[in-house]
Amino acid sequence: MRAVTWQGRRDMQVVDVPDPRIEEPTDAVVRITSTGLCGSDLHLYDPFTPFMTPGDVVGHEPMGIVEQVGADVHQLRVGDRVVVPFNISCGTCWMCSRGLHSQCETTQNREQGTGASLFGYSKLYGQVPGGQAEAMRVPFADTLPIVVPEGPPDDRFLYLSDVLPTAWQGVEYADVAAGDSVLVLGAGPIGDMAARVALHRGCEVIVVDRVPERLERTARRGAATINIDELGSDNLPEKIRELTSGRGADAVIDAVGMEAHGSPVAEVMQKSLGILPKAARAAIMQNAGVDRLEALYQAIECVRRGGTISLVGVYGGAADPMPMMQLFDKQVQLRMGQANVRRWSDDIFALLQQDEDVLGVESFATHHLPLEEAPQAYKTFQDKGDGMVKAVFRP
Repeated sequence: MRAVTWQGRRDMQVVDVPDPRIEEPTDAVVRITSTGLCGSDLHLYDPFTPFMTPGDVVGHEPMGIVEQVGADVHQLRVGDRVVVPFNISCGTCWMCSRGLHSQCETTQNREQGTGASLFGYSKLYGQVPGGQAEAMRVPFADTLPIVVPEGPPDDRFLYLSDVLPTAWQGVEYADVAAGDSVLVLGAGPIGDMAARVALHRGCEVIVVDRVPERLERTARRGAATINIDELGSDNLPEKIRELTSGRGADAVIDAVGMEAHGSPVAEVMQKSLGILPKAARAAIMQNAGVDRLEALYQAIECVRRGGTISLVGVYGGAADPMPMMQLFDKQVQLRMGQANVRRWSDDIFALLQQDEDVLGVESFATHHLPLEEAPQAYKTFQDKGDGMVKAVFRP
């Protein structure tokens, strides 16, 4: 079958790979009909390359049709239409039973010191072949896949794999109610969707980004928008206070993460990693502070005293500096983590089944592309070119 594979830093290639097969009696094989390109995939493109192996099949936002099931699969049937969550969770362990599916004890990667395995996401998270392919093996077939009805287009349900639960958890962790002010830093796919979820809940939403097309998308949904390049990053905290009765936002959702603009020292460090041997790069990333923390610092400045910061953007440094005095003095609550997809999927699914597309998921993708165009799509997405906010591949 054809699949998108990592072959080196900023080198994605669509090649022939072995067809997936049933390896455990609880497995299923799913033929992929749609699969998304995620901002987290760009971290594998660069700079998480030390943890990748040439030939790794990437992608973690798939849906499709069940083609085979193992002997011990009793709930899922051949022909079912399913969305596959990005974190691989058994659904029955101590962590899963408490809604912490991203910490699943059955698939934790203890040698790496990381949580549940993820599809298509490097040795750090299990090196499990991903979903940017014509087919994939799905473990825990009775509990992991989300069965969706026939009829609506794929885009109605596809984002249950990652975008929707990640954004949903970001808003849940922000702990906001109708009428509260929510500042969303970053208007990529997750920030855009988080703004939509918060607006749906009746919050006053402000979105900050530097890409005009992304800001226009969120403005059309009803959010106030700020172009950080036009305002200037030093002026953002005061601007937010002006818009929130002088206090700051009730909650800030950081949907940017480690690749924020600014933080020049960390930016130089990230770029310098590319010239080091692979083992040295891995050691530095696992033991040093390599993130650009500009977005997080802005979140701390912009949140009101006693407010909440919800981190959904990915951070990867092990020893990043944190302004602990400021966090303590402002009595800030800070929540973060990989989305627990199956914790939220039933609530989101009920919303998606309404006749009205309340979150605009069917028009969320800016690009629908054949799988063979994936390598160029990675470059375009990395460069924020061609108005690309969300790309969906159709194998």
